[in-house]
Amino acid sequence: MLPMFLLRRVKYAAGFKQRLGNYPEFKKDGRKVIWLHCVSVGETNAARPLVGKLRDSFPDHRLVISTTTKTGQALAKKVFAGSADAVFYFPFDWKFSVRKALENYKPSLVLLMETEIWPRFIREAKTSGAKVAIVNGRLSEKSFRRYSKVRAFIFRVLGEVDQALMQGKYDADRIVALGLDQHKAAVTGNLKFDHSIEAAESELTEEFRRRFGIDGKRPLIVAASTHEPEEQWILESLDGIGEDYRLLIAPRHPDRFEGVSKLLESRNQQYVRRSNSLSGADHNADVILFDSIGELRSIFPLADIVFMGGSLIPHGGQSILEPAAAGKAIITGPYTHNFETVVKEFTAHHALIQTPEVPRDFQNPERLCEEFLALLSNPTLRQTLGENAKSVIETNRGATDKTIAQLHLLFK
Repeated sequence: MLPMFLLRRVKYAAGFKQRLGNYPEFKKDGRKVIWLHCVSVGETNAARPLVGKLRDSFPDHRLVISTTTKTGQALAKKVFAGSADAVFYFPFDWKFSVRKALENYKPSLVLLMETEIWPRFIREAKTSGAKVAIVNGRLSEKSFRRYSKVRAFIFRVLGEVDQALMQGKYDADRIVALGLDQHKAAVTGNLKFDHSIEAAESELTEEFRRRFGIDGKRPLIVAASTHEPEEQWILESLDGIGEDYRLLIAPRHPDRFEGVSKLLESRNQQYVRRSNSLSGADHNADVILFDSIGELRSIFPLADIVFMGGSLIPHGGQSILEPAAAGKAIITGPYTHNFETVVKEFTAHHALIQTPEVPRDFQNPERLCEEFLALLSNPTLRQTLGENAKSVIETNRGATDKTIAQLHLLFK
Protein backbone atom coordinates (compact mmCIF):
# COMPACT_ATOMS: atom_id res chain seq x y z
CA MET A 1 0.00 0.00 0.00
CA LEU A 2 3.04 2.30 0.16
CA PRO A 3 2.42 3.93 -3.27
CA MET A 4 -1.14 4.78 -2.21
CA PHE A 5 0.11 6.37 1.01
CA LEU A 6 2.69 8.41 -0.89
CA LEU A 7 0.27 9.61 -3.55
CA ARG A 8 -2.65 10.34 -1.22
CA ARG A 9 -0.93 10.74 2.11
CA VAL A 10 -3.14 13.65 3.21
CA LYS A 11 -6.18 11.34 3.06
CA TYR A 12 -4.77 7.93 3.96
CA ALA A 13 -1.88 8.75 6.26
CA ALA A 14 -3.55 11.30 8.52
CA GLY A 15 -2.61 10.60 12.13
CA PHE A 16 0.11 8.23 10.92
CA LYS A 17 2.03 8.11 14.21
CA GLN A 18 -1.10 7.37 16.22
CA ARG A 19 -2.22 4.73 13.75
CA LEU A 20 1.08 2.96 14.37
CA GLY A 21 0.14 2.77 18.05
CA ASN A 22 1.91 5.88 19.35
CA TYR A 23 -0.82 7.51 21.44
CA PRO A 24 -0.73 10.14 24.19
CA GLU A 25 -0.80 8.45 27.58
CA PHE A 26 -4.36 7.82 28.72
CA LYS A 27 -4.31 8.09 32.48
CA LYS A 28 -6.47 5.47 34.15
CA ASP A 29 -8.70 6.33 37.07
CA GLY A 30 -10.25 2.95 37.84
CA ARG A 31 -13.35 3.39 35.71
CA LYS A 32 -14.11 1.06 32.81
CA VAL A 33 -13.75 2.40 29.27
CA ILE A 34 -16.12 2.28 26.29
CA TRP A 35 -14.35 2.69 22.94
CA LEU A 36 -16.60 3.95 20.12
CA HIS A 37 -15.13 3.79 16.61
CA CYS A 38 -16.49 6.12 13.93
CA VAL A 39 -14.88 5.95 10.50
CA SER A 40 -15.45 9.37 8.98
CA VAL A 41 -17.81 12.33 8.99
CA GLY A 42 -20.96 10.30 8.26
CA GLU A 43 -20.48 7.85 11.13
CA THR A 44 -19.42 10.65 13.48
CA ASN A 45 -22.62 12.54 12.76
CA ALA A 46 -24.67 9.35 13.15
CA ALA A 47 -23.07 8.74 16.55
CA ARG A 48 -24.13 12.08 18.02
CA PRO A 49 -27.38 10.90 19.66
CA LEU A 50 -25.69 7.68 20.80
CA VAL A 51 -22.82 9.47 22.54
CA GLY A 52 -25.21 11.48 24.71
CA LYS A 53 -27.15 8.36 25.67
CA LEU A 54 -23.97 6.42 26.45
CA ARG A 55 -22.93 9.15 28.85
CA ASP A 56 -26.33 9.13 30.56
CA SER A 57 -26.76 5.35 30.64
CA PHE A 58 -23.21 4.39 31.67
CA PRO A 59 -22.15 7.25 33.97
CA ASP A 60 -19.53 5.09 35.69
CA HIS A 61 -17.70 4.49 32.38
CA ARG A 62 -15.29 6.65 30.46
CA LEU A 63 -15.83 7.15 26.73
CA VAL A 64 -13.10 7.32 24.07
CA ILE A 65 -13.76 7.84 20.37
CA SER A 66 -11.66 6.95 17.34
CA THR A 67 -11.92 7.81 13.65
CA THR A 68 -10.07 6.69 10.54
CA THR A 69 -10.14 9.81 8.38
CA LYS A 70 -8.74 13.28 8.94
CA THR A 71 -12.14 14.90 8.35
CA GLY A 72 -13.82 12.52 10.78
CA GLN A 73 -11.15 13.28 13.38
CA ALA A 74 -11.64 17.04 13.06
CA LEU A 75 -15.42 16.74 13.40
CA ALA A 76 -15.23 14.30 16.33
CA LYS A 77 -12.90 16.62 18.25
CA LYS A 78 -15.31 19.46 17.63
CA VAL A 79 -18.67 17.85 18.42
CA PHE A 80 -17.51 15.49 21.21
CA ALA A 81 -15.18 17.90 22.98
CA GLY A 82 -17.33 17.88 26.10
CA SER A 83 -18.37 14.22 25.94
CA ALA A 84 -15.31 12.11 25.13
CA ASP A 85 -12.34 11.52 27.43
CA ALA A 86 -10.15 11.11 24.33
CA VAL A 87 -10.47 11.42 20.55
CA PHE A 88 -7.80 9.70 18.45
CA TYR A 89 -7.04 7.83 15.23
CA PHE A 90 -7.94 4.16 14.87
CA PRO A 91 -4.83 1.96 14.65
CA PHE A 92 -3.71 0.18 11.51
CA ASP A 93 -5.01 -3.38 11.66
CA TRP A 94 -1.63 -4.93 12.51
CA LYS A 95 -0.86 -6.88 15.65
CA PHE A 96 1.69 -4.47 17.15
CA SER A 97 -0.30 -1.27 16.48
CA VAL A 98 -3.60 -2.75 17.65
CA ARG A 99 -2.06 -4.14 20.82
CA LYS A 100 -0.45 -0.80 21.68
CA ALA A 101 -3.79 0.99 21.21
CA LEU A 102 -5.70 -1.51 23.33
CA GLU A 103 -3.03 -1.42 26.04
CA ASN A 104 -3.21 2.37 26.16
CA TYR A 105 -6.98 2.68 26.49
CA LYS A 106 -7.90 -0.76 27.96
CA PRO A 107 -11.56 -0.78 26.84
CA SER A 108 -14.06 -3.13 28.40
CA LEU A 109 -16.49 -2.56 25.52
CA VAL A 110 -15.73 -1.73 21.89
CA LEU A 111 -18.47 -0.34 19.65
CA LEU A 112 -17.87 -0.39 15.88
CA MET A 113 -20.15 1.89 13.88
CA GLU A 114 -21.81 0.60 10.70
CA THR A 115 -20.15 -2.80 10.30
CA GLU A 116 -16.49 -1.85 10.45
CA ILE A 117 -14.93 -5.32 10.32
CA TRP A 118 -11.26 -5.19 11.30
CA PRO A 119 -10.13 -8.81 11.84
CA ARG A 120 -6.96 -8.22 13.85
CA PHE A 121 -8.51 -5.51 16.00
CA ILE A 122 -11.56 -7.61 16.81
CA ARG A 123 -9.40 -10.64 17.67
CA GLU A 124 -7.04 -8.64 19.89
CA ALA A 125 -9.89 -6.78 21.59
CA LYS A 126 -11.49 -10.08 22.54
CA THR A 127 -8.16 -11.47 23.72
CA SER A 128 -7.71 -8.41 25.94
CA GLY A 129 -11.04 -9.17 27.65
CA ALA A 130 -13.20 -6.53 25.93
CA LYS A 131 -16.61 -7.22 24.49
CA VAL A 132 -17.17 -6.21 20.86
CA ALA A 133 -20.42 -4.94 19.38
CA ILE A 134 -21.41 -3.58 15.98
CA VAL A 135 -23.83 -0.65 16.31
CA ASN A 136 -25.98 0.99 13.63
CA GLY A 137 -24.81 -1.86 11.44
CA ARG A 138 -25.60 -2.01 7.76
CA LEU A 139 -24.63 -4.56 5.14
CA SER A 140 -25.62 -3.86 1.55
CA GLU A 141 -26.18 -6.61 -1.00
CA LYS A 142 -22.98 -5.53 -2.72
CA SER A 143 -20.95 -5.79 0.50
CA PHE A 144 -22.59 -9.11 1.31
CA ARG A 145 -21.52 -10.56 -2.04
CA ARG A 146 -17.97 -9.30 -1.51
CA TYR A 147 -17.71 -10.79 1.98
CA SER A 148 -19.26 -14.04 0.76
CA LYS A 149 -16.18 -14.64 -1.38
CA VAL A 150 -14.19 -15.12 1.84
CA ARG A 151 -17.03 -16.57 3.89
CA ALA A 152 -14.85 -18.97 5.91
CA PHE A 153 -12.59 -16.11 6.99
CA ILE A 154 -15.48 -13.76 7.82
CA PHE A 155 -17.17 -16.58 9.72
CA ARG A 156 -14.15 -16.77 12.06
CA VAL A 157 -14.04 -13.00 12.50
CA LEU A 158 -17.76 -12.72 13.28
CA GLY A 159 -17.35 -15.50 15.82
CA GLU A 160 -15.49 -12.94 17.95
CA VAL A 161 -18.36 -10.40 17.83
CA ASP A 162 -20.61 -10.38 20.90
CA GLN A 163 -23.46 -8.38 19.44
CA ALA A 164 -24.52 -6.93 16.07
CA LEU A 165 -27.18 -4.22 16.27
CA MET A 166 -28.30 -3.72 12.70
CA GLN A 167 -30.30 -0.98 11.00
CA GLY A 168 -32.80 -3.24 9.27
CA LYS A 169 -33.98 -6.82 8.83
CA TYR A 170 -32.08 -7.30 5.56
CA ASP A 171 -28.86 -6.12 7.23
CA ALA A 172 -29.38 -8.56 10.10
CA ASP A 173 -30.24 -11.46 7.76
CA ARG A 174 -27.09 -10.87 5.72
CA ILE A 175 -24.70 -10.74 8.65
CA VAL A 176 -26.24 -13.94 10.05
CA ALA A 177 -25.85 -15.56 6.62
CA LEU A 178 -22.14 -14.69 6.79
CA GLY A 179 -21.82 -16.66 10.00
CA LEU A 180 -22.87 -14.54 12.97
CA ASP A 181 -24.84 -16.45 15.61
CA GLN A 182 -28.45 -15.38 15.02
CA HIS A 183 -28.94 -14.87 18.77
CA LYS A 184 -26.31 -12.14 18.67
CA ALA A 185 -28.10 -10.14 15.96
CA ALA A 186 -30.85 -7.61 16.63
CA VAL A 187 -32.61 -4.93 14.57
CA THR A 188 -32.46 -1.58 16.36
CA GLY A 189 -33.07 0.85 13.49
CA ASN A 190 -30.95 3.65 12.10
CA LEU A 191 -29.42 6.13 14.56
CA LYS A 192 -29.65 8.87 11.96
CA PHE A 193 -33.43 8.87 12.34
CA ASP A 194 -32.79 10.29 15.83
CA HIS A 195 -31.06 13.35 14.40
CA SER A 196 -31.95 16.58 16.17
CA ILE A 197 -30.83 20.16 15.62
CA GLU A 198 -28.35 21.27 18.25
CA ALA A 199 -28.07 24.84 19.49
CA ALA A 200 -24.69 25.38 17.84
CA GLU A 201 -26.07 24.15 14.52
CA SER A 202 -29.05 26.51 14.75
CA GLU A 203 -26.69 29.42 15.34
CA LEU A 204 -24.62 28.38 12.32
CA THR A 205 -27.78 28.12 10.20
CA GLU A 206 -28.65 31.70 11.05
CA GLU A 207 -25.09 32.79 10.31
CA PHE A 208 -25.31 31.23 6.85
CA ARG A 209 -28.75 32.75 6.29
CA ARG A 210 -27.40 36.25 6.99
CA ARG A 211 -24.09 35.82 5.18
CA PHE A 212 -25.52 34.49 1.93
CA GLY A 213 -28.76 36.48 2.03
CA ILE A 214 -30.99 33.41 1.91
CA ASP A 215 -34.41 35.00 2.34
CA GLY A 216 -36.74 32.56 0.57
CA LYS A 217 -37.29 34.80 -2.44
CA ARG A 218 -35.06 32.64 -4.65
CA PRO A 219 -35.32 28.87 -4.04
CA LEU A 220 -32.06 27.32 -2.84
CA ILE A 221 -30.98 24.02 -4.38
CA VAL A 222 -28.40 22.18 -2.25
CA ALA A 223 -26.30 19.59 -4.07
CA ALA A 224 -24.99 17.69 -1.04
CA SER A 225 -22.09 15.23 -0.73
CA THR A 226 -21.47 15.19 -4.47
CA HIS A 227 -18.95 12.97 -6.25
CA GLU A 228 -17.28 13.45 -9.60
CA PRO A 229 -18.81 14.04 -12.19
CA GLU A 230 -22.11 14.86 -10.47
CA GLU A 231 -21.32 18.57 -10.17
CA GLN A 232 -20.91 18.77 -13.95
CA TRP A 233 -24.23 17.01 -14.52
CA ILE A 234 -26.05 19.19 -11.99
CA LEU A 235 -24.75 22.39 -13.58
CA GLU A 236 -25.70 21.12 -17.03
CA SER A 237 -29.16 20.15 -15.82
CA LEU A 238 -29.80 23.69 -14.63
CA ASP A 239 -28.60 25.37 -17.83
CA GLY A 240 -31.45 27.19 -19.45
CA ILE A 241 -33.99 26.66 -16.66
CA GLY A 242 -36.08 29.80 -16.58
CA GLU A 243 -36.86 29.64 -12.89
CA ASP A 244 -34.93 31.98 -10.59
CA TYR A 245 -32.91 29.93 -8.09
CA ARG A 246 -29.58 29.68 -6.26
CA LEU A 247 -27.32 26.63 -6.11
CA LEU A 248 -25.09 25.47 -3.26
CA ILE A 249 -22.61 22.69 -4.05
CA ALA A 250 -21.05 20.71 -1.18
CA PRO A 251 -18.54 18.13 -2.52
CA ARG A 252 -18.25 14.99 -0.40
CA HIS A 253 -14.46 14.99 -0.17
CA PRO A 254 -12.24 17.98 0.68
CA ASP A 255 -9.61 16.99 -1.88
CA ARG A 256 -12.16 17.86 -4.59
CA PHE A 257 -12.88 21.43 -3.47
CA GLU A 258 -10.30 22.92 -5.82
CA GLY A 259 -11.41 20.76 -8.72
CA VAL A 260 -15.02 21.91 -8.39
CA SER A 261 -13.81 25.51 -8.10
CA LYS A 262 -11.95 25.13 -11.42
CA LEU A 263 -15.07 23.57 -12.96
CA LEU A 264 -17.13 26.63 -11.97
CA GLU A 265 -14.47 28.95 -13.36
CA SER A 266 -14.34 27.04 -16.65
CA ARG A 267 -18.07 27.59 -17.02
CA ASN A 268 -17.77 31.30 -16.15
CA GLN A 269 -20.06 30.77 -13.17
CA GLN A 270 -20.28 33.65 -10.72
CA TYR A 271 -19.68 31.92 -7.42
CA VAL A 272 -18.46 32.45 -3.84
CA ARG A 273 -16.76 30.06 -1.45
CA ARG A 274 -17.65 29.32 2.16
CA SER A 275 -13.95 29.41 3.05
CA ASN A 276 -13.43 32.93 1.68
CA SER A 277 -13.77 36.10 3.71
CA LEU A 278 -17.16 37.81 3.74
CA SER A 279 -17.83 39.94 0.68
CA GLY A 280 -20.61 41.84 -0.98
CA ALA A 281 -20.92 39.06 -3.55
CA ASP A 282 -22.12 36.58 -0.91
CA HIS A 283 -25.70 37.90 -0.98
CA ASN A 284 -26.20 37.70 -4.72
CA ALA A 285 -24.00 34.87 -6.00
CA ASP A 286 -25.91 32.33 -8.06
CA VAL A 287 -23.59 29.52 -6.89
CA ILE A 288 -22.08 28.90 -3.45
CA LEU A 289 -19.21 26.41 -3.17
CA PHE A 290 -19.57 24.98 0.33
CA ASP A 291 -15.97 23.97 0.95
CA SER A 292 -16.09 23.11 4.64
CA ILE A 293 -16.35 19.98 6.76
CA GLY A 294 -19.00 19.10 9.34
CA GLU A 295 -21.30 22.04 8.62
CA LEU A 296 -23.64 20.60 6.01
CA ARG A 297 -26.29 19.74 8.61
CA SER A 298 -26.63 23.47 9.29
CA ILE A 299 -27.32 24.22 5.62
CA PHE A 300 -30.23 21.81 5.14
CA PRO A 301 -32.79 23.96 7.03
CA LEU A 302 -32.15 26.73 4.47
CA ALA A 303 -32.68 24.53 1.40
CA ASP A 304 -35.80 24.27 -0.73
CA ILE A 305 -34.55 21.28 -2.72
CA VAL A 306 -31.77 18.85 -1.80
CA PHE A 307 -30.02 16.60 -4.28
CA MET A 308 -28.11 13.91 -2.38
CA GLY A 309 -24.93 12.92 -4.16
CA GLY A 310 -23.07 9.67 -4.70
CA SER A 311 -26.25 8.41 -6.33
CA LEU A 312 -25.79 9.18 -10.03
CA ILE A 313 -22.73 6.93 -10.06
CA PRO A 314 -22.43 3.35 -8.71
CA HIS A 315 -21.01 4.62 -5.42
CA GLY A 316 -24.22 3.72 -3.62
CA GLY A 317 -25.48 7.09 -2.42
CA GLN A 318 -25.17 9.17 0.74
CA SER A 319 -27.65 9.34 3.61
CA ILE A 320 -30.86 11.27 2.96
CA LEU A 321 -31.89 11.35 6.63
CA GLU A 322 -30.46 14.73 7.62
CA PRO A 323 -32.28 16.74 4.91
CA ALA A 324 -35.36 14.64 5.62
CA ALA A 325 -35.21 15.63 9.30
CA ALA A 326 -35.18 19.24 8.13
CA GLY A 327 -38.35 18.56 6.12
CA LYS A 328 -36.91 19.14 2.65
CA ALA A 329 -37.82 17.91 -0.82
CA ILE A 330 -35.11 15.39 -1.73
CA ILE A 331 -33.87 14.03 -5.07
CA THR A 332 -31.45 11.14 -5.52
CA GLY A 333 -30.10 9.25 -8.47
CA PRO A 334 -30.72 5.53 -9.06
CA TYR A 335 -27.66 4.17 -7.22
CA THR A 336 -28.62 4.09 -3.54
CA HIS A 337 -27.73 0.53 -2.52
CA ASN A 338 -25.76 1.75 0.52
CA PHE A 339 -29.08 2.88 1.99
CA GLU A 340 -31.41 0.34 0.42
CA THR A 341 -33.85 -0.04 3.33
CA VAL A 342 -34.09 3.70 4.01
CA VAL A 343 -34.71 4.60 0.37
CA LYS A 344 -37.44 1.95 0.06
CA GLU A 345 -39.14 3.39 3.15
CA PHE A 346 -39.09 6.91 1.75
CA THR A 347 -40.23 6.02 -1.76
CA ALA A 348 -43.08 3.94 -0.32
CA HIS A 349 -44.34 7.04 1.51
CA HIS A 350 -43.86 9.44 -1.42
CA ALA A 351 -41.13 11.22 0.52
CA LEU A 352 -38.39 11.11 -2.11
CA ILE A 353 -37.86 11.58 -5.84
CA GLN A 354 -35.47 9.05 -7.35
CA THR A 355 -34.36 9.37 -10.95
CA PRO A 356 -34.31 6.17 -13.03
CA GLU A 357 -31.15 4.48 -14.22
CA VAL A 358 -30.25 5.70 -17.70
CA PRO A 359 -28.22 3.91 -20.37
CA ARG A 360 -25.96 6.89 -21.12
CA ASP A 361 -24.25 9.39 -18.81
CA PHE A 362 -25.31 12.32 -20.97
CA GLN A 363 -28.93 11.61 -20.11
CA ASN A 364 -28.39 12.28 -16.40
CA PRO A 365 -28.59 16.08 -16.82
CA GLU A 366 -31.83 15.71 -18.77
CA ARG A 367 -33.44 13.58 -16.05
CA LEU A 368 -32.29 15.95 -13.33
CA CYS A 369 -33.52 18.94 -15.31
CA GLU A 370 -37.02 17.48 -15.42
CA GLU A 371 -37.10 16.95 -11.65
CA PHE A 372 -35.57 20.32 -10.75
CA LEU A 373 -37.98 22.14 -13.05
CA ALA A 374 -40.99 20.30 -11.61
CA LEU A 375 -40.00 21.19 -8.05
CA LEU A 376 -38.94 24.78 -8.75
CA SER A 377 -42.25 25.51 -10.45
CA ASN A 378 -44.39 23.77 -7.82
CA PRO A 379 -43.91 24.97 -4.21
CA THR A 380 -46.83 22.78 -3.09
CA LEU A 381 -45.07 19.66 -4.34
CA ARG A 382 -41.89 20.68 -2.52
CA GLN A 383 -43.84 21.19 0.69
CA THR A 384 -45.63 17.83 0.37
CA LEU A 385 -42.40 15.92 -0.21
CA GLY A 386 -40.75 17.68 2.73
CA GLU A 387 -43.65 16.98 5.07
CA ASN A 388 -43.72 13.33 4.03
CA ALA A 389 -39.97 13.04 4.59
CA LYS A 390 -40.21 14.52 8.07
CA SER A 391 -43.11 12.21 8.87
CA VAL A 392 -41.01 9.15 7.94
CA ILE A 393 -38.27 10.43 10.26
CA GLU A 394 -40.66 10.89 13.18
CA THR A 395 -42.22 7.45 12.66
CA ASN A 396 -38.84 5.72 12.76
CA ARG A 397 -37.23 7.45 15.72
CA GLY A 398 -36.07 5.38 18.69
CA ALA A 399 -32.96 3.58 17.42
CA THR A 400 -30.77 5.16 20.10
CA ASP A 401 -32.92 3.89 22.97
CA LYS A 402 -33.13 0.42 21.42
CA THR A 403 -29.36 0.36 20.99
CA ILE A 404 -28.75 1.34 24.62
CA ALA A 405 -31.22 -1.30 25.81
CA GLN A 406 -29.34 -3.99 23.87
CA LEU A 407 -25.95 -2.81 25.12
CA HIS A 408 -27.14 -3.15 28.71
CA LEU A 409 -27.52 -6.89 28.03
CA LEU A 410 -23.75 -7.13 27.50
CA PHE A 411 -23.16 -5.99 31.06
CA LYS A 412 -25.37 -8.63 32.65
